[in-house]
This record gives sequence, structure tokens and C-alpha cells, in this order.
Amino acid sequence: ISDQKPLGCWSVKHGQILTCPVVCNFETHEYIAVHDDKVLRIWKNEDINLDKAFKATLSADVYRIHSLPSGGPLVLFRGGGVRTLDVLLEAPQQEIENVISDEVIRWSGAFMEGQQPVLIFTTEKDGDFFVYVQKPKLSSLHKYKLEQQESSKPLCFTAHVTNQTVTLLCLYSNDSVYQVLIPLQQDTEQEEEEEEEEEVLSKSLLLNLSVSGAVLKGTSLVVLDKDHVAVLGSLAAPGKKPSERLTIWNTKFQTLQASKELPLGTTGQLWCYEEKFFLTHGKVLTVIMYKCETSSLAAAVGKLKNSKTPDMSSFVNWNTLQDEELVVSFQSQESVALKSESRMNLRSRRSGVAKEQPGNLSVGQLLLKLKDASTFMLEEELRKLVAKAPTPDLQAAIGCVVTALTDRCKKNSMYYPRSFLLQIVETRDLSYSLCPDLMAVALEKKDVRLLQICLQRFPDIPEEITYACLKAFLSISEARLRSIDVNLDSVICYIDVELENKEVKTEIVENGFNAEVDQDTCDTKTPKEAQSRSDGESCPVGPQKTALLNAVLHSAYTETFLLPHLKNLPAQQAILFLRYLYYLYVKCSEKVNTTLPGIRSPTINQVMDWMCLLLDAHFTVMVMLPEAKELLSNLHKFVRAQVRFYSELNKIEGSLRELQRLNHLRDSQTYSIEVLEII
Repeated sequence: ISDQKPLGCWSVKHGQILTCPVVCNFETHEYIAVHDDKVLRIWKNEDINLDKAFKATLSADVYRIHSLPSGGPLVLFRGGGVRTLDVLLEAPQQEIENVISDEVIRWSGAFMEGQQPVLIFTTEKDGDFFVYVQKPKLSSLHKYKLEQQESSKPLCFTAHVTNQTVTLLCLYSNDSVYQVLIPLQQDTEQEEEEEEEEEVLSKSLLLNLSVSGAVLKGTSLVVLDKDHVAVLGSLAAPGKKPSERLTIWNTKFQTLQASKELPLGTTGQLWCYEEKFFLTHGKVLTVIMYKCETSSLAAAVGKLKNSKTPDMSSFVNWNTLQDEELVVSFQSQESVALKSESRMNLRSRRSGVAKEQPGNLSVGQLLLKLKDASTFMLEEELRKLVAKAPTPDLQAAIGCVVTALTDRCKKNSMYYPRSFLLQIVETRDLSYSLCPDLMAVALEKKDVRLLQICLQRFPDIPEEITYACLKAFLSISEARLRSIDVNLDSVICYIDVELENKEVKTEIVENGFNAEVDQDTCDTKTPKEAQSRSDGESCPVGPQKTALLNAVLHSAYTETFLLPHLKNLPAQQAILFLRYLYYLYVKCSEKVNTTLPGIRSPTINQVMDWMCLLLDAHFTVMVMLPEAKELLSNLHKFVRAQVRFYSELNKIEGSLRELQRLNHLRDSQTYSIEVLEII
């Protein structure tokens, strides 16, 4: 999430359907999925093809897999049977008992009580709700009936286990949260199952979801700690249009602690993990950090002495003004504080949040005030803001400053504060997600210097933008590039230069490759072949374009997402890029440590990865193009020579290790002559 880069992507075959959420096995660091109800798949992060992953077909339909950090995965079947994953894998076709009859599972959760995993699930049948508590390792099962509520029914459930007691929280359709306490009975493996009368669980009212006449129609409920819950729902106030909100409540004192409006709408689902909320807001994944403090009456009513600001401060992000989206940062006077928010458009957006300082305008208010200001006034005020001493919120604020500038650039095609943008990007540790429109504007203005710096400094550039930069760099003419100020630190130490129209080249002695003698027996030296070797020795592009291409090579990417874009690269540009990569490959091979001199120079691994990507994307086209034939042939011969050379090294690896061992054993103070015979 921090880098907004997909780390892995797997898919099932056409026609197959994932039928329950995928989980991670914390003990083995494996992923576990179920498709088509009965087919279990297990794979690791380095596995690429899901179809080749471990597969087991089970005898019954799976409802959900629960993964516990220290208890191992638990598999809950639609019939109510539960197995640990280890027991299930010993005999995948083992018979699974049907615990429930004509009932439908509505919710399930897994917890650890001491060393024992506990699985709880609720079912519904003809309007009645039941609760099952299972301890799989002790073969213990208890069934309870939930007390009925007149004219309302449970919408969702959540639970937590403390002190041998299950606390089940139920969100009902009458806009209330009820609490049910279920004691965990002490079972042993030798305990005989007894047919008992079904116990009815009584419930108590925990919370009414209403504030000053407004009622929250909840859709999702999660527990934060013993005194706080979070509810996602729609707030309906008299005379006002309902609005979706994320709310945090103190159940001990029946008070609303924090509330955040979500104007773009949600799916009604809310997740909570390691003091972070996860929810979808429009087309955006929103992550909100929170912290629960000790519940007290003063905190519940907002009367803490250290409270700086009694009201919630608001910040309007210029990037979403057209959507009238309000991003709210809650102050920390409440016992539950929303600390910060990281929002992303699945891979390419993060909006910062700035707090209001006493006596000063917040960043959001300042930007709103400057929205219609003159260009001079806008830049003057923004320069003052950028020049402020570092604070925890300044980085996000600067991202908003860049967004404000790029928004004005898009509205006024004649406006482009290049020097100001260069100053900000060069002196501040920004990221693509903090100013997502910056590189798009730079591409439109063909500002290759700014694009070069962004590629070098931004860790989270989407593959689509990386490809757009590559295409722009390859298409721009060498004559125009000579007049542009480009940082040449990555190329100046190794690139061939021209002097009086004559190339000055270093002597190339590749690792294990001699172009004069390492030819096929059927090959004959022709002028074209000699010329192609010369092409491999001289850089096919100028210094400025070389520096720009090096910036692309350094940019982080995921192969799965870059390859489709790379296939759209025009054939002539693809050949030119491959010629440059081949040139770099030869240059790297000149050195024993295969490392190019200079600052931010490409590594041999980066060069080889990009060559493979480019050949994967354009191999068919290159094979058909006559101008690419000699390049591919020379590349093939060079790689073959490298493989042959390292193969020879492997043959004498044992002797070299023995020589190294003898060097360690030799007494450096005594003189000796040794003859080592390498067989």
C-alpha cells in the first residue's frame, strides 16, 4: 500500500470462480484459495501460474477459510463442519459431517483462546438465528438460539473473545447494536456428546445509532476494543439527504466519538486490521489509521484538558473539487482518533491531509482561497508554504501544492511554472501518488528534464506512465535534445563520444568473448558483419537520450502490468531501444564486476530484464523485420559466448575453491613455491 505497486497477480482459468476470500497462512507464508466451491489451491508468492499450484479436490463445499496467526488455517464447510488445514490435507476426500440442517450460514469468525482456536458462526432458518461455537482440536460443538427481536432482524455480526467468554455484537435493522455473552464451556477430548435442549441466548442493548435526531442506518460493524466499535452506514437526518459515513462509537458511555462523511459512496463493507480501516470509497481504496485510548468520561464527551481544537477541521483537495469531495482530519482530543488517511486510485493516487494550525489557515483553506488568485500571487504564497520548516504534515501539503499548480496548468494551457516545479521535485521527497497529475502535465509539455527527475526520485510510478515516458524519449529528435538541459551523470563516465566526426572508443574485451575468433564455422566475415560489430561497440543514441533512457531503466515496475503497454511501442523505436540495451550489455561485460561507472548508471540485471521484456513484447515483429535480423544475430552470439565462458568457469570452480582454501592455510611468514595442477 505504501508504494502503490502490485506485488503479485494470479488468476484462475476461464469458467472457474473463486468462491471464498483468499487468505494467507501466517505460518508457511502461503496463499490459500477455493474455486468452484470444492477445489483448494495453495501457492507461494514466487509462484506465477496458479494452474500449476498445489490442488486438492474436497468432498464438500467450503464456506470460508479463516487464518489465525498462531493457530493455523481453519476451513468451515457450508454444512457447518470444521477442519484444520493440516487435517484436511492428510485426506482431502474425507467425509465432512453436516452440522446444520436447512440452515444458511450468515457470518463466521475465528479466534484464539489460549492455545485453542475457536470458530464461531451464525446461521438463519425461517427467520430464526442460531449461533455455533466450535473448538476443532477438541471436537467440541455447542449450538445456541438467538433471542428473537420483534419487528427487526440482525443485519451483520462481529465478535471478540476475552476471559473464556465470547462477546457477540449484532447490528439490527432497528438501528441498534445488541450484545450477546456466550461462556466458553470447558470441554475435553474424552467428554461424551450429550443431547441437550437448545439454549436460548438473551441479548442486551449496547448502543442506539442516533445523534441529535439523526439515525445511522448501519451496513457493517467491526470491534476496535472492549469499549469502541466502528459502524459504516448511511446517516439520515430530518430534512437532509442521507449521507454515507464511517463512525466510531464509545459503547461504554453511548457516545459518538468520530464521524467521517464518504460522499462518493461505499460498497457497505468495512475491514479492520492492525489499527487500520480498509474500505472502498467510490473507485478508491481508503486506508484510515486509528488509535484507541483508554476510555474515560472526559474523553467520551470531548472535555480532555489537552484538547487543542474542539471542532473537526476540514481540508478540500483541489484534485477532487469537481466531485465536491471533503477529506476530513479528526483532531486527537477524542479517545479514538483518526490519525491519517492514505487514499489511492488502485495504483495511482494518494491525497495528503493537513491539520489546521492555531491562528493560521490550513493548507486546504489556503488553496481554496488562492483558487482564483493571480498567477503571481499563487506562486508567491505557495513558495512561502514550501519554504516552511519541516513538519509531519508538510510533505502531504507540498503534494497538494503541486496538485494545485498542475490543476491550473490544465485549465490554462499557457501557464507552466517549470522552474518552480523543478525546484519542488528536486528538493522534496515526493512520490507519484502525492501529485498524480504532475508527470501527465510534463508529458504534455514534453518537459523531459522534469520527467527524468521524477523517474529517478518517485518510487511508485504506474507502468502506463513509465511506458509513456519511454515512448516520448525515443520519439524526440537528437537535435532537439542537444538544446535541453539533461542530467548526464549516469552516462558521462562510459558513453562513447565523437570528436571531429571520428568515434573514440575504449577497447572492448568482453568476458570470454572475442568477436574475431568466436564465430560459427560456417560464418564468413562480411563488411556488414564488421559494421554490426561496430554498431555494438558505439552507442546508437546521443548522450541526452542515453541519460533519459537510463532513468526509465531505473524506474520500478511490475512485468505483468508493463508488458501490455510495451507491446504498443512502434517497431522502429523498439529496435532502437534494443540496440541501446545491447550496447549497455556489451559495456557491462567489459568489466570484471559487470558494473558501469557513474551515478545512477544501469545495472546489468536491469539491462537484461528490460531486454527480455522487450523481446517478449516484440519478438515476432523483430524476427520479421530485416533491419532487426543482424541485431538479433549478434545478440544471440554474444549471449552464447557468455554462456560458454561461464560454463568453462564452472568446470574449474572446484580447483579455484581448493586454491582459495590453500591460501587461507598458508603461513604468510614462510617462503614456498607450490605447483598446482588443474586437471
